[in-house]
Amino acid sequence: MKTFPPDLDREKLPQHVAVIMDGNGRWATQRGLPRAVGHRQGVDTLKDLLRCCKDWGIGTLTAYAFSTENWHRPLEEVNFLMVLFERVLHQELAALQQEGVQLHFAGDLSPLPATLRRQMEEAMALTAQNQGVVFNVAINYGSRSEIVKACREIAQRVQAKELRPEDIDEILFAQHLYTAATGDPDLLVRTSGEMRLSNFLLWQLAYTEIYVTDVLWPDFNRREFHKALQDFQSRQRRFGKV
Repeated sequence: MKTFPPDLDREKLPQHVAVIMDGNGRWATQRGLPRAVGHRQGVDTLKDLLRCCKDWGIGTLTAYAFSTENWHRPLEEVNFLMVLFERVLHQELAALQQEGVQLHFAGDLSPLPATLRRQMEEAMALTAQNQGVVFNVAINYGSRSEIVKACREIAQRVQAKELRPEDIDEILFAQHLYTAATGDPDLLVRTSGEMRLSNFLLWQLAYTEIYVTDVLWPDFNRREFHKALQDFQSRQRRFGKV
């Protein structure tokens, strides 16, 4: 499905899609393979989805790559993921730049390996002026800690008399979130059939359409994404109105 599907309406596409990429480990286990193989295959799936968003005119993709809770996984798997992030960023940065991708990272980056942080900072600086797809990678991200961080920052500004309590509204609060530059998703896709948000974008998903599929992330191809977009276009988004 390299071309835009004729049964979709270009005028009704989501402009921001978020994905919870669940099922890499189960995909590998079902095939008698190490979990690491599932994570590698999941990277390929994400790369194709990013290209698909570019091809089909979807402006922003946010991917939940590593949560604050994922540190509790086996140390071997966590270490593998950190190395995988570094390797993929090193290998793919030139292609992202060539395709005009603007790269952002959402989350508390301070606990990440120094070499990875340096690569991420360089990648964001290099792609900052790109006008293609905005690719937002949530890494060491937890929505509850993000909201607490925003509250602390706003409280500090009030304490410093930069703000009055009555100045605080939803717009100002959103400016203190990791996603301030990318805004709220129109569509959230979660793979592997799990019916939960897993501490992802709790503020930002207030009026996002949610699509859950039993397909495991490594098998989530353009055809499956097409199904998600068909479902999105079948819904009426009222935002609390009639």
